[in-house]
Amino acid sequence: MSTLLRDLSALSPFLIGGAFCVHLFLFLVLWIWSRRDLKTIASALFDFTKGLRNQSLLDSHAHLTDQIDAFLADVNDVLDDPNRQSERQPLLERMRILDEKRRYLDSMTFDVVYNMARTMIEAYPLAGVLGTVLAIGSALQSDIANPKGGVSLILERFSESIWSTALGLIGALVLMFVNSCLEPAFTRLSENRRHVRETIARAKRELAMSESASGERT
Repeated sequence: MSTLLRDLSALSPFLIGGAFCVHLFLFLVLWIWSRRDLKTIASALFDFTKGLRNQSLLDSHAHLTDQIDAFLADVNDVLDDPNRQSERQPLLERMRILDEKRRYLDSMTFDVVYNMARTMIEAYPLAGVLGTVLAIGSALQSDIANPKGGVSLILERFSESIWSTALGLIGALVLMFVNSCLEPAFTRLSENRRHVRETIARAKRELAMSESASGERT
C-alpha cells in the first residue's frame, strides 16, 4: 500500500502537467472554433443582406461581431421601414435558403465543452493537494512499517510532494488568466447567436405576414 501511494504521489506532478497542457490545447481549439463560427455567421448574413439598399459594408479590419451587428441592423431596418416593401420579397426568398444551413446557430456542443473547460480549472489546486496528501500518507504507512524512519521520512516525502501543490496552483492561475482573456469573445459569440435567432424569427414572421397580405390583395 505504501509503495502504491508513493508511486501515485510521484506521478502526480506529471499528471497535473499533462492535464494542464491538454487544457491549454482545449482552450486553443475553442478559440479556433469560435472564430470559425463567427466567420460563418458573418458570411451567411452578408449573403442574406446582399442587394439591400444601404447595406452595411464595414472596414475589412472591423471585428466580426461588429459586422454581424451591422448586418442584423440592416435586416431590422428593412422590417421597420414601411417604404422598403420592395426589399422584403428578396429577404423572404433568402430566408428560405438560410433556413437550410442554420447549423452554425447550434451552440449546445460549444457551450458544453467551454463550460467543462472553465469548470475543470478548479480541479488543479485540489489535484495538487491530493498529491501532497498521498505523499504524506505513504510516509505515514512507511513510518508504521519502519518506525526508525520517524518524522524525517515524513518531511522528506512532504518536501518532494509539495511540487504537486505548487504545480496545481500555478496551473489554475495560468488557466484562469487564459479563460479571462477568452471569455468575453465566447460570451459575445453566444449573444450573436441569440440575436441572429431572434432576428431570423422576427423576419420570418413579419415577411410571411407581408407575403400573405400581398397575396390577399391580388
